[in-house]
Amino acid sequence: MVPLLYLFSHCSETPNVSQSSKKMNSKELGLVLGQQLLGVDDLHYGLWMDDLPLGFANLAEAQQRYTNQIINALPAVKDKKTGQQTSVIDIGCGTGHILAQLLERGFAADGLVPAPKLAEQVRQRLVAHSDKSTRLFESTFEQFPIDERRAYYDAALFSESYQYIPMSASFPILAQIVKPGGRVVICDFFKTEHAGDGQPGDKSFGGGHKMHEFYTELGKHPFSLLEDIDITRQVSPNIKLLDETLMLRLVPAGQTLDRYLRENHPRIWGLIKAVFKMFFGKKIKKQKYKYFTGHRTQAVFERYKTYRLLVLRRDA
Repeated sequence: MVPLLYLFSHCSETPNVSQSSKKMNSKELGLVLGQQLLGVDDLHYGLWMDDLPLGFANLAEAQQRYTNQIINALPAVKDKKTGQQTSVIDIGCGTGHILAQLLERGFAADGLVPAPKLAEQVRQRLVAHSDKSTRLFESTFEQFPIDERRAYYDAALFSESYQYIPMSASFPILAQIVKPGGRVVICDFFKTEHAGDGQPGDKSFGGGHKMHEFYTELGKHPFSLLEDIDITRQVSPNIKLLDETLMLRLVPAGQTLDRYLRENHPRIWGLIKAVFKMFFGKKIKKQKYKYFTGHRTQAVFERYKTYRLLVLRRDA
């Protein structure tokens, strides 16, 4: 029981979480926990091909394949005619993992991140690239200082960050900061036509714009669709990996811990559970449905989400 009480009593001593002057949002929490629990630099999905066995041991390799796919969709590192570096902005750059790789490969790259603690990690990562004139914009994309980067970028990329930005706001800003002929690369999931059908699993996966609404919105702005690649089947194994971990490992472990505490410290454990139910009952019920009812499966993900690699060209 001592370790549990120690954990509760020392939660406020976790500097990366609770001593921030601003609240940590769910995106930031996921990235930080991913680093701490899985030992990965980013929490974006991995790309699983037939030659890569599914397992946490191969997660970093799967994530790198995902990163390579995004970078390969960008223009060449240098313009063949002028020899100038290709300028890229990584919008919603997380911990700066992809941003650093862009710099290492020779791109002139900026980043944008709205979360203060993630911005701190990006700055630490950029220390190794202090010889490059990289800007880190600490704001939402809707608050991006357009005049400072008007028609500046050869490419803009979104790695699982486009879902957080209203489409009606994203396209007008992109049209002003991306050069005519430049590219926008979006790698993210969207909602399929099944979203909202009320079937089991319908609410197990949140987030994402509706796919058909994206196409409609795209037609209103000066962009052409160059590539539209469906990579859902290469991404969905991540859900299977997580689902198996939750159902086959975490659930039995939680049941074992619950039994031990009930049998050895029934009063204290009962009080703790009562307090949690009182203050977090609705959230716990929602998360239980989302993660522990067997609805959050690979098949359900493939029904309600379509994961796409989209490459757009900024028209003249």
